[in-house]
Amino acid sequence: MKKILVPTDFSPEAENALKVAAQIAKKFDSEIFLLHMLELPLDLIDPSQPKGTGDLPEAIFFMKLAHQKFSKVLRKDYLKGIKVHETVEFHEAFDGIMEISKKHECDVIIMGSSGADGLKEIFIGSNTEKVVRSSEIPVLVIKKEIPLFEVKKFVFATDLDPESISTFKNAIDFAHKLDTTIELVMVNTASKFRTTDEIDDKLNVYTKDIDESDYKFSVYNDTNIETGILNYGNKINADLIGISTHGRQGLAHFINGSLSEDLVNHAKRPIVTFKI
Repeated sequence: MKKILVPTDFSPEAENALKVAAQIAKKFDSEIFLLHMLELPLDLIDPSQPKGTGDLPEAIFFMKLAHQKFSKVLRKDYLKGIKVHETVEFHEAFDGIMEISKKHECDVIIMGSSGADGLKEIFIGSNTEKVVRSSEIPVLVIKKEIPLFEVKKFVFATDLDPESISTFKNAIDFAHKLDTTIELVMVNTASKFRTTDEIDDKLNVYTKDIDESDYKFSVYNDTNIETGILNYGNKINADLIGISTHGRQGLAHFINGSLSEDLVNHAKRPIVTFKI
């Protein structure tokens, strides 16, 4: 994890994400790309647009204001010794985040989120759901301030569908970087009940190319998948919960459509997503 992208609007939630990014950066000698999007009307910055006068002084004012906020953030003690790239872009938030992550070949995106409403209240609103759905690299969502981000228990939720094997492997790579192993969990529900033999058969296919030392498998019975993942995370006091997301359908569907975005909304623990 040599390059970390942290989008910010300078809110407390965004700073929570930056603090986690700083801890990771110190551990791996990473660079942080701190990105602020100035979503100004196009006619304000481009005089060729209809309507426009291209009010450059006003655009410059907002740019200077952003740099002042950056200057304040970069003086924080927790960023000392870390190479932080200040980036201000005139883009829609989602487009800018995707563009910058690809331009700088970032390894992970770390984003802040507020409270129990999860993605609906993440500081750049609905754009975050687009990022989680579309990002080719892992997206780590931080829900609160974490003074010590140390991952000893990393839960990865699965339905053992072969489609998500690639994301499981990505999660294992992510776990290796954090010097931990994965608690692989399948939630068994009454509506989609699977027998022990069925689960064993699926698990054998799912993990045939995976080293057994990289994970520990559990089946957790609950009323529905969302609740089961959250309850399992609480039961073992997980430090991080990983899920797969589908590019076409986003967080409203977990692998085969069984997990809604409520998981991310209701989880109080950090969530990391991997795109199928």
